[in-house]
Amino acid sequence: MKKWLIGNTLKDIEIIVNELSLPKFTAKQICDWIYNKRVKSIDQMSNLSQKTRDLLSESYTVGGFEYTQESISTDGTKKYLFPSLCSTPIESVMIPDNDRATLCISSQAGCKMGCKFCMTARMGFNGNLSSGEIVSQLFNIPDYNKITNIVYMGMGEPLDNFENVIKSTQILTESWGLGWSPKRITVSSIGVLPKLRDFLEISKCHLAISLHNPFEDQREDIMPMQKAWNLSDIIEIIKEYDFTGQRRVSFEYIMFSGYNDTKKHADALIRMLRGLECRVNLIRFHKIPDFDLSPSPDIILNNFRDRLNNSGITATIRASRGEDILAACGMLSSTNKRDRR
Repeated sequence: MKKWLIGNTLKDIEIIVNELSLPKFTAKQICDWIYNKRVKSIDQMSNLSQKTRDLLSESYTVGGFEYTQESISTDGTKKYLFPSLCSTPIESVMIPDNDRATLCISSQAGCKMGCKFCMTARMGFNGNLSSGEIVSQLFNIPDYNKITNIVYMGMGEPLDNFENVIKSTQILTESWGLGWSPKRITVSSIGVLPKLRDFLEISKCHLAISLHNPFEDQREDIMPMQKAWNLSDIIEIIKEYDFTGQRRVSFEYIMFSGYNDTKKHADALIRMLRGLECRVNLIRFHKIPDFDLSPSPDIILNNFRDRLNNSGITATIRASRGEDILAACGMLSSTNKRDRR
């Protein structure tokens, strides 16, 4: 099986070029063809000699996967099903919003974290996506040129696939890649402590932490990895970094009726986040099978938001998108797909 060129950094491709005894400048040419011109085959790299293309083609292909299924919501949200190298389909979601279009991409096939409110967790873990598979989700959707932002909030825990996620963000942001501002990218995590500090040191992308309950015993009930990676330790690390400039930290908070939406929970959240420049995104829960908790009523969401805002914590209620195609938060799971087209 030929190796993929997509997903490699400039440094990686310089190594390939050197191994093939090609001129060093060939590496930048290859990056330009893959990441700027988005060619599908080595034969299309017309400023490389035929001999060079033939040599590359012996062991390499551009790589990437086309989507196999597209689902379109009544609100314009689009969900795409992609193959993966580990043979488990993965999903990404495009969310249009006036002059913005956000692509929610996956970093793993399935997930190890076991969050009880998440359909992806029920798949179990089937493998990490390569950096090529991650960026391929962007390159192979029809609305590629409309995408303004990317969030690593699809299937999987990004910091559990740290090296490939970091490499993919480099491809998105470096001048030899897409040259995007890191401000256009958000990486979501439940707070994988072994890699959280590394991410904050290496990356300038935004960070979103899946919090969902300020009381650690209750958080552990629905997020088993709380036992390994304590929320108070996660917050302590985050408070060591400056989020008053270009980089932003936000906290995702799915609202469950009577479970984490009380005045007591709001006040505990306020105490936890006091002094931290951040945003709290309140998320309506979308019911999934065999899970007892229910969505909080709108009036409770509004009161919870207002209590945070009145305390100086910026809080918003995220608009629900794509629920009719199972594209909303926590609902991604390739196990429930219809026949692929």
